[in-house]
Amino acid sequence: MNSTTTNLSDCPEVKVPFPVFFTIGVVSLAENLLVVVAVIRNRNLHSPMYCFICSLAAFNTIASVTKTCENFMIALADVGQLEKTGSPETKLDDVMDSLLCMSFVGSIFSFLAIAVDRYITIFHALRYHNIMTMQRAGTILGVIWITCGVLAVLMVRFFHFKFIMICFVVFFIISLAIICFLYVYMFMLARIHAKHIAALPAGSGGQRQRRWGSNMRGALTLTILFGVFVVCWAPFFLHLIIIMVCPMNPYCECYRSLFELHVVLMMSHALIDPAIYAFRSAELRHTFRKMLLCSDWKLCS
Repeated sequence: MNSTTTNLSDCPEVKVPFPVFFTIGVVSLAENLLVVVAVIRNRNLHSPMYCFICSLAAFNTIASVTKTCENFMIALADVGQLEKTGSPETKLDDVMDSLLCMSFVGSIFSFLAIAVDRYITIFHALRYHNIMTMQRAGTILGVIWITCGVLAVLMVRFFHFKFIMICFVVFFIISLAIICFLYVYMFMLARIHAKHIAALPAGSGGQRQRRWGSNMRGALTLTILFGVFVVCWAPFFLHLIIIMVCPMNPYCECYRSLFELHVVLMMSHALIDPAIYAFRSAELRHTFRKMLLCSDWKLCS
């Protein structure tokens, strides 16, 4: 609620009906819970990569549900059922901002973990199960969630300090740069490895070629997920930067008048990701089909 300010420009503020936020929140919650349940029920999906994907789905859900609840509070305040400046409401709003911030930072950390996992899978395939064990993946996830929780609370608590604002912006830019570098480097090496495999005698590299193709398909899927994340979150993040850089400029206010559309786009990220999982992963798609269409899991196995 503290993100809404007086519009000082001639650009009217664009309003999105609350049912739109509510629908996106409910559908995204159902989709991401379906992903988590599918990974838990299918033993073939019990791997570090899918653990990281579950973590990403959880962060997506937190972001979408948090913004839905916040917009519900704003709707109540607009009809006089809730005070915008009351102490309990302010504290609750800080909690929601912390959860949203945690979701944002957690998504970046999850993408970074997935990128590293894909790199090890492709270029250190023989040592992968020794390097990336389930126990190690669990430790990484624990560190990610604890770190994100602490960072979110600190960012929201001290966001009015310019140093914290700068750190937040720098963190976003550096994190995106690192992830982009990993993916670019991965695909550059992939081209070299593909040429080496193609140069092998006919029949000797068939199995290796299939495994390589499967790993590269997984890397491409995660690249698409990362691209969608950037597209969905960038306008919202730019909105935060504008608040810090030019809060009173009329041109900046015109951009800020689209805030609710930026929120819809941000929430849509949690809606799009599960669709990409289902479209790109045959195993996950098969698991969804069994869960939704079969009453007896064992008979459908």
